[in-house]
Amino acid sequence: MIRLFFAVFVVLLVTLQPSLAGPLEEAKAQAHLDAIAAGNLEALMADYSEDVYMDWVGGPLDGRYRGKAAIREVWQKFIAANEGKARPAKFSKLDSYANPKGTSLEVSAEYGGAKPVKAWQVLVYRDGSLATELWQVAPALQMAP
Repeated sequence: MIRLFFAVFVVLLVTLQPSLAGPLEEAKAQAHLDAIAAGNLEALMADYSEDVYMDWVGGPLDGRYRGKAAIREVWQKFIAANEGKARPAKFSKLDSYANPKGTSLEVSAEYGGAKPVKAWQVLVYRDGSLATELWQVAPALQMAP
């Protein structure tokens, strides 16, 4: 009887795990990208975990940033570089990779404005929060039509 109970418990535990790459993470990632383009600082900061880190590779914001306060400063500079205005943006299709520990989404993006930026971005979600963000500034990036 105990074996049967344990087997049922294991089956329930496995089937009730959150789905791997799913619409929730993709919707969060798209909302994050849209907030970047809109220059919406509060929306940008909403999904970050407390111990988030960001690697920004290249350009004037190059560096490794840890914690929400440091990342807020990065976004304030990014938004100020376009005088606080929204940036026209184009995105490639989001590609998603997942396992039970988290979901990573990658996208190529082109942000217009006063100082246009092309970047390859990776967003890593763990436990429903944005835990890691990577920006690879890529001036030669070609966006598919």
